Amino acid sequence: MTADANADTGFLLEALPAFISEAHEQIESLEQLLLQLEERPDDRELLDALFRCAHKVKGSAGIFGLERIVEFTHHVESLLDRVRSGTVALTPALSTLLLRCNDQIRALVDEASQRAHGAAVADAAGDAQRAALVQALQGAGGATAPQPAPAAAPAAGTVVTPEAGTGQRWHVTVQFGADIFRNGMDPLAILQYVQQIGRVTAIACDLAAVPTLEAIDPESCHLGLAFAIDTDRGRDAIVDAFCFVRDDVVLHVIEPQAGAERYLELIEQLPDRPRLGEILLAIGAVTRAQLDGALARQQRHAGEPGPAPRIGEILREQVGVPPVVVEAALAKQQKAREGAPDDGARYIRVQADRLDAVINLLGELVIAGAGASLMARQTGQGALIEATATVGRLVEEIRNGTLHLRMVPIGETFARFRRVVRDTAAQLGKDVALEIVGGETELDKSMVERIADPLMHLVRNGLDHGLETAEARVAAGKPAQGRLVLEACHESGGILIRIRDDGRGITRRKVLERAWERGLLPQGTTPSDDEICRLIFEAGFSTAEQVTNLSGRGVGMDVVRRNIEALRGTVTVHSVEGQGTTIEIRLPLTLAIIDGFLVGVGATRFIVPLESVVEVIENRPDASRIDERGRRVVELRGQPLPVVGLRALYAMESPAPERVSIVVIQSGAGRYGVLVDQLLGQHQTVIKPLGRMFRSLRGISGSSILGNGEVALIVDAQALGHLVATCANPVNTPTPVPGLST
Repeated sequence: MTADANADTGFLLEALPAFISEAHEQIESLEQLLLQLEERPDDRELLDALFRCAHKVKGSAGIFGLERIVEFTHHVESLLDRVRSGTVALTPALSTLLLRCNDQIRALVDEASQRAHGAAVADAAGDAQRAALVQALQGAGGATAPQPAPAAAPAAGTVVTPEAGTGQRWHVTVQFGADIFRNGMDPLAILQYVQQIGRVTAIACDLAAVPTLEAIDPESCHLGLAFAIDTDRGRDAIVDAFCFVRDDVVLHVIEPQAGAERYLELIEQLPDRPRLGEILLAIGAVTRAQLDGALARQQRHAGEPGPAPRIGEILREQVGVPPVVVEAALAKQQKAREGAPDDGARYIRVQADRLDAVINLLGELVIAGAGASLMARQTGQGALIEATATVGRLVEEIRNGTLHLRMVPIGETFARFRRVVRDTAAQLGKDVALEIVGGETELDKSMVERIADPLMHLVRNGLDHGLETAEARVAAGKPAQGRLVLEACHESGGILIRIRDDGRGITRRKVLERAWERGLLPQGTTPSDDEICRLIFEAGFSTAEQVTNLSGRGVGMDVVRRNIEALRGTVTVHSVEGQGTTIEIRLPLTLAIIDGFLVGVGATRFIVPLESVVEVIENRPDASRIDERGRRVVELRGQPLPVVGLRALYAMESPAPERVSIVVIQSGAGRYGVLVDQLLGQHQTVIKPLGRMFRSLRGISGSSILGNGEVALIVDAQALGHLVATCANPVNTPTPVPGLST
């Protein structure tokens, strides 16, 4: 193997993870488009987008020489092309076939990832399934056998000379981004793949974009090209050749016989350039050779008497550039000289672990800033206090901006359940429509990833237990088609997720009988409806009459509750028998940094999430008279308010003051008050996990380090509210936990 081949292999291995990520995005999009087309089979835009997804997967795989993906995806692409042209109808059966094919493409991509890491992959069963799917694809719609799949694109370094085509000539300009090497991509590999599309008749580099030798960065890419290509494949084929690096290139494709309007449009899209020739070269109006010839002619006239001809005039005469295009380029040049800003949006991919590292450092910065602010206040120097306050405000702005980078719409997660609902409903013989509401609601990416599995179980549970068959629904006077709604919205500084169905609801009598059988409740006792509904989250609890592959073993709902509580969230159930069930999940927006309200109880510090704090009542002497379990009820504006004392609840060994304050907190269980000795104000809180000894501590979700080095405990408003709500039942009263006093 030559040195060049080794380098090319190294390039492929370095860039393959990016291909895997890109391919999975296209596969997910392909699945969602298929599911949307089941409702709108004649939507031309969806059909075109579906075809492009398959084509991009095949094209990107071709760049890396992944022949197995290219060959199989080619058959899928051929069928999609017939669907798009109208020769084959997209029926539910054909949609099911394409979804199965999409699953196989996903398996092939995963296989390529395993092979890249040196794992031996032998999947005879998968090969047999794909062979059967290829036969089904070839026979779909009565089509004849398609042409054999084109060979995969050769690896980088292989010279390919395609046959001269009779297609039209397209002009292409491409400027590769400076970071394309750092992102593991090789522009030459992309250009070699372009040669599979047609015959490149002319190519020129944009030398003006290359800095001087003294200023050049050897790790940055400064390559800009303009080339002409003869092909009958069309614009999409040319653009898709660059789809794998679309975030790292500025690409313009000029169609044959393009008019002046097309060039004017491209000029507006260009970033500001200081020279007229560079603008015309970038949009493909002239080639490098034509521009060099015009510059040489202008230079020859420099020594002659009279003004030298302008470069725009020369290009109009020699090349035939339309005057209106030259004028637009001159306007763009003037804008660049005046320093007008470029309003074009730019995007950059950032690895998640790098962003996590920045947020971790930001958390340490918040702690250090709090310590500096505390020391400044202790000195009493006004200028120093003001300076640290300014730094604190800037840190808060950086914090908010950085955390916003991690926010992603939850609708992407919701959309994955379309396939789950479709397949599970078909398996159960039910007709179910999935409705997504509030998909644009944003949530921390780490939260989205960790909430996906609990949501999956709740959706499948609703399909199996909640929704009836079409016959049962009609007999009950309901529409034959069941309705399942996934809804998300922001509420009280957090996010609220609802899973609603219009099914049979929870049969409370059956739940009670099963709870009595398992000893979860004393025989004959009947708690409130909410407490009955909460029993379904107990370990091993199930009311199913028979065990199926979906449910019946009582495994899962308790895991759902634990996973949600591990995210500092809560899950509640509301059900009306015969009408349906609603499951509500409340989660914080992020797991990293929150705004908190710092309070003191004795020598111990607690932090209450600021979005849960409703109001503060200072110096309330009657509130200090509480029972031995740390609870009582006080009157607040004519309404009863349950109050809990943290000192008694956690058996803290410190004397109670004569006058205490009440922090009124809003949770899913309602409003309640917390007795505290000191009110220490708002505090930016970096959440740290609890030690193993305190992980089972109810009412506490984490810890934080204060500016003076002390440890503060973060109050779980939802869990503490549940403790307050159940204080009347001695069975549910938590045992005070000693040892919290510092």
